[in-house]
Amino acid sequence: MSTVLLKDVTKVWPDGTVAVNHVSLDVEDGEFLVLLGPSGCGKSTVLRMIAGLEDPSEGDILLNGDPVLELAPRDRSIAMVFQDFALYPHMTVNDNIGFPLRLSGMETNNRLERVGDIASALGIGDVLGRKPSQLSGGQRQRVAMGRAIVRRPGLFLMDEPLSNLDSGLRAELRAEITGLTRELAVTTMYVTHDQAEALTMADRVAIMRKGVLQDVGTPTEVYGRPATLYVAAFLGSPRMNLLEASVYVHLDQYVALNLGDQALYLPWNDIRARAVAHYHGEHIVVGMRAEALTPVSPDVQGDILRGRIRYLEHHGHESLAYLDIGATAIVVDEMGTGKPDPEPNGAFRRFGSTLQKLAGRGSSGTATVQAPEERVSVLDPGRHHRRPAELAVRLAPYPAVTPGHPLAVAVRMDMLHFFDERGDRIDVGWR
Repeated sequence: MSTVLLKDVTKVWPDGTVAVNHVSLDVEDGEFLVLLGPSGCGKSTVLRMIAGLEDPSEGDILLNGDPVLELAPRDRSIAMVFQDFALYPHMTVNDNIGFPLRLSGMETNNRLERVGDIASALGIGDVLGRKPSQLSGGQRQRVAMGRAIVRRPGLFLMDEPLSNLDSGLRAELRAEITGLTRELAVTTMYVTHDQAEALTMADRVAIMRKGVLQDVGTPTEVYGRPATLYVAAFLGSPRMNLLEASVYVHLDQYVALNLGDQALYLPWNDIRARAVAHYHGEHIVVGMRAEALTPVSPDVQGDILRGRIRYLEHHGHESLAYLDIGATAIVVDEMGTGKPDPEPNGAFRRFGSTLQKLAGRGSSGTATVQAPEERVSVLDPGRHHRRPAELAVRLAPYPAVTPGHPLAVAVRMDMLHFFDERGDRIDVGWR
């Protein structure tokens, strides 16, 4: 049994930088949990605090229900795999993998037998006599994993172990790591900035931004029902289309979502319509992924958006068309640093005076996800900016259309996402 519990953990560096901000998180026995976020969001710091390499400024960390802040790293039954492999260059593969066992005093014959078993399982049994400089990147990473596994720890901590490898090898090792940890039934916390790794490997994903925990759930949950605007923008390829919409309620009929000169209509019998109706006369953010959009004939009626293709991207198995529909996009900056408005005469603007009324309240039934100091308008110039929307639409490979070509798309209304001016999901709160 190996469980992890973080209770309101904060890490502040000596210069006052807040690396981790009141993070509470639990990891069940045998679970594979991925910490996902951009560089500098605090995910590796969380891992290092669990390992005992850093001390939290506030909060507590429990392993198997017991506080461990007073324990040295070697007493926590933890094995850590680093991004840079951290192998001993003067030792052979056999000695690198067996080094933790030698330190523990294991007899030579038993040590060699266990190292051989681990090396065979990792596919490096034929290179035990080589030194790290004679190995490929994938082999070196397997040696680093073998050195961690050979101790049979209760908890694996993996800090971006695949980021130095090429894409093909990363895909191969993703499958190996997932299969091996499942086979060993060992609790694993895995740090990455790669959403493909997170969504394919994890039992649950914890998404971080600027030290703040944004969302936690299964890959299906965080992708299909993101708790915040940031999570919605971070996950998915192509990224979710995030559009500014003004709300107008036709009581007992529908809720109109005005997107520039066009509109979509949310039926009143849709349970989400009641929550969105709270924003009558105000602005919200409407999110729609490419899979919610289907190209249709121009004369089709219904939930349709029309525009002209700005440009095309060809990806072999599909093409992406970016459609100008005359709406305004909300652009989420990953790190929260200001970026200039890309329009020649543009300037940062708020939704309008109506949004000021939202500053003092959250959406109906929506719980706060981020720390209090993060609860600001999604259009704060220091965090996000607006530009003409380019609606990402999936097409067949190399379609017979060109930039400037008109295109109509049907919108699946049941797949829309709604966020308030603070970036919280309107129709669902923190899970």
